[in-house]
Amino acid sequence: MGQALLQLMPLALAAALSSVPITATIFILLSESRSRSGLGFLAGTVLGTFAIVALASVASQALPGRPREHDALVGKLEVVIGIALVLLGVVALARRSRAGSGHGPAWLDSIGTFGILSVFGIGLALNLRPKAVLLAAAAGLAIVGADLVFHDNLGLVVFYTAIATCTVGVPIVATILFPRRMEPRLLSAKGWIAAHSSTVGATMMILIGGFVIGVGVSG
Repeated sequence: MGQALLQLMPLALAAALSSVPITATIFILLSESRSRSGLGFLAGTVLGTFAIVALASVASQALPGRPREHDALVGKLEVVIGIALVLLGVVALARRSRAGSGHGPAWLDSIGTFGILSVFGIGLALNLRPKAVLLAAAAGLAIVGADLVFHDNLGLVVFYTAIATCTVGVPIVATILFPRRMEPRLLSAKGWIAAHSSTVGATMMILIGGFVIGVGVSG
């Protein structure tokens, strides 16, 4: 199980450092309805992350072949996913270079005005982005590759979910508990994210893609 945790940690950290959920969280927390909308967004994010990794694990378990053939297929899929992550990171860096500092998607500017059901749905839907799907697929392959019993697999899914959503959960809980202390920090973070988060996220994708390729080749 320890090896699976080591493989899951960088994948979960890459998901946690994704700029879109973090930016959405900050915009929600700077709105008037931050407590209610924040909890709705957190619930959607956690549930969506858990569901997609669990589904990826089940799908990986259902791959055809005898044990050796299954392991070889898992390794090949990890290489494919790793290459896709690297390419996604390169494309994101190229777009970032052309666009300059820029801004995030237009809907982020008004997310603070959305109702609780809307932000819950957005939290779910953000797990269907290409980056999130690729990371979840890699996590599912890592979990299945460890060849553990059901409750250990469930624990690994929970572990990934906790790490991947911590950059959404921690600011939301902290802002609800200490709104006055958090507000200047949120404003500062908003400016930094607008300037640097896309580059950091793209670079992380390239590094994690290389890591996943290495795991697939060595497996």
